[in-house]
Amino acid sequence: MTEIWQRVLRRNDIGPEDEFHDLGGNDRLADKLFAEIARVFDRQLPSATICHATTIAALAAVLEQPALPIFPPIAKLKAGSERTPVFIAHGLDGRARFEELAHNIRTEHAIYGFQAKGVDGLEEPFERIEEMAEYYLDALAKFQPVGPYLLIGYSFGGLITLEMAQRLAEAGKPVALLVLIDAYPHPRYLTLGPRLRLMARRVWRHISEMAERPARAAFAYFMKGIKHRLRIAGVRNHDAVHREASPLSYAHTTLRVRDSAYRAYGRYRPRFYRGRISFVRAQSGSYFPDDPASIWGKLAGEFEVETVPGDHLDIVTSGFDHLAAVLTDYLHRAWQPE
Repeated sequence: MTEIWQRVLRRNDIGPEDEFHDLGGNDRLADKLFAEIARVFDRQLPSATICHATTIAALAAVLEQPALPIFPPIAKLKAGSERTPVFIAHGLDGRARFEELAHNIRTEHAIYGFQAKGVDGLEEPFERIEEMAEYYLDALAKFQPVGPYLLIGYSFGGLITLEMAQRLAEAGKPVALLVLIDAYPHPRYLTLGPRLRLMARRVWRHISEMAERPARAAFAYFMKGIKHRLRIAGVRNHDAVHREASPLSYAHTTLRVRDSAYRAYGRYRPRFYRGRISFVRAQSGSYFPDDPASIWGKLAGEFEVETVPGDHLDIVTSGFDHLAAVLTDYLHRAWQPE
């Protein structure tokens, strides 16, 4: 197993307790790692196993078991000494890919990520946000039976955590913090004015993207959009990557999860939440409305918003320093109120 890790990660100094993601591991390398394991040990394991068996020692222990253990949909992102943990819900691809962000949030709370059903390739993903929320709440009840709860949701995951917070509140369980990061309902649930402005912005951006490309590249961009729409509609795109990848690889499973998430996104209509929503908005490169309060202000008992530099993706992948600082402040105020 050590030799496989060394080959895949191109490092010789790997110990049995070193963490995969701390060594530079990512989804692509995880797929490569488990392809090597299948070749050497003749054993197919989901790439998602790396979220729970994150070291050579832990992964070797899993491999020695006759059957794959059943993992909960909760993966540790950062250890902490504070008893009450923080939970972050994923975007459309279902992956809890917030390790670097979590390590930059200055808090004593342990931080965990929810991982979507179906990311392991062994189960069918949900197609309704209500089902996702119930699934995570069941896992949460075993992991942390008593509140208060600290919930953060990125993009699509913001809608999941909103539904979770509503159900917890309805059950009389305290939610100390609910943070939505650049999360919005489907445009069909916006009022007419914001919906038309959003549609115009998206059309104009697509036209601008095509105008900046040569004719062939513009056509490829257009066809990519068509294929994307077909996947959302339920027409599967069996391209080379989809065919050649293992059914248990991230390259395969995240496509299925994303397709199901798009359908869930279109079906979900947020309800009024009587608590506070703390919102973080990306400053640039967004199709979303400029003023989140125009949407969420009417759906929350209290609403606050912070804007951080970067676009929708950068704020959680590369330029996450500002987002981490805002989340640190939110956690501090929620846990140590003035």
